[in-house]
Amino acid sequence: MYLKHFNKARDQLNHALELNRHDLTYMMLGKIHLLEGEMDKAIEVYKKAVEFSPENTDLLTALGLLYLQAGEYQKAFEHLGNVLTYDPGNYKATLAAGSMMQAHGDFDVALSKYKVVASSVPESPPLWNNIGMCFFGKKKYVAAVSCLKRANYLAPFDWKILYNLGLVHLTMQQYASAFHFLSAAINFQPKMAELYMLLAVALTNLEDIENAKCSYEQAVALDKCNPLINLNYAVLLYNQGDKEGALSQFQEMERKVTVARESSTPDFDPEMVEMAQKMGAALQVGESLVWTKPSKESKSKQKAAGSGKSSSQQPLGSNQALGQAMSSAAGYGKTMQLPPGAATPALPKKPPSLPLEPDQEQDSETSPEENPAPTGPEEQGKEKHQSQEAAE
Repeated sequence: MYLKHFNKARDQLNHALELNRHDLTYMMLGKIHLLEGEMDKAIEVYKKAVEFSPENTDLLTALGLLYLQAGEYQKAFEHLGNVLTYDPGNYKATLAAGSMMQAHGDFDVALSKYKVVASSVPESPPLWNNIGMCFFGKKKYVAAVSCLKRANYLAPFDWKILYNLGLVHLTMQQYASAFHFLSAAINFQPKMAELYMLLAVALTNLEDIENAKCSYEQAVALDKCNPLINLNYAVLLYNQGDKEGALSQFQEMERKVTVARESSTPDFDPEMVEMAQKMGAALQVGESLVWTKPSKESKSKQKAAGSGKSSSQQPLGSNQALGQAMSSAAGYGKTMQLPPGAATPALPKKPPSLPLEPDQEQDSETSPEENPAPTGPEEQGKEKHQSQEAAE
């Protein structure tokens, strides 16, 4: 397996199972299927393993996290619950359960779970990443940045943490800092369209329109199914007076929405729908539409043109949900090749990876709820489900 001869390794492991079934053999066979991107086969292997050894917490955890990655939350919750029944101190299962609660907006409950995990693995980058995004969901941005900076210190090459830092700084209207972290994330994940979209948003607010257009072009070239990218690009082009280009991007957005509705019933973000309606009206009516300036709490609304000057744009749609989904991804593994998750209704699928364990160094002194935070309204973010991540 370590020589990358997966076919030979799989044959030998299957032969070993014919001779004598063993937990470790099942575990290694499942890992090989994951390395080859065959998550369905990996799930089948782990299901057989759990039938053979129903009290093995490692196998139950691996299967639960795979179900979580596949978006089968009920089965994931059942298996992770069984893990905690046999081993209440299992930090991987606790972290995964917390991320599920976080993904559904239960930030306080998720933080209580993370506090338990922090006593076992205080130097876990995914843990501090998830804690930071819980504070982000609670509108406590200073605490979110503090926790994410700690996660970034522990795992400086984790693109998901850099993505979240860029997202939080965009929300705080600190566009230069957002540009710094998003650029770093792109260096580690150059094929992810949403990163280029957020980078373009930061560039637009920094009044670098040409580079913002280049970033949007790259995002459009990489993306096949996320209508949010085309909508943001259409807004930028419209604000710059390029109505023909804006119309082209708007039509592409409509095509992606149609495809998404034919294949499933996506729950589009209301702000995205509202902005799409305004964009459609603007392209038909011309200069009569006046867009509103966003508040500091929402990065999903648009700065628009007044009567005498062009304006910059900010990301439309559920960027807060994007950040929460990224936090869930980082909670499962540090080297996964995964999307930002269920933030927008139609994100591309990425190959799965192995569940990895966070670092277990023991010199941290802070707990999840000891971070400084401004007293803002504790509104819960929205979650939109779609192809989901692998597990730690």
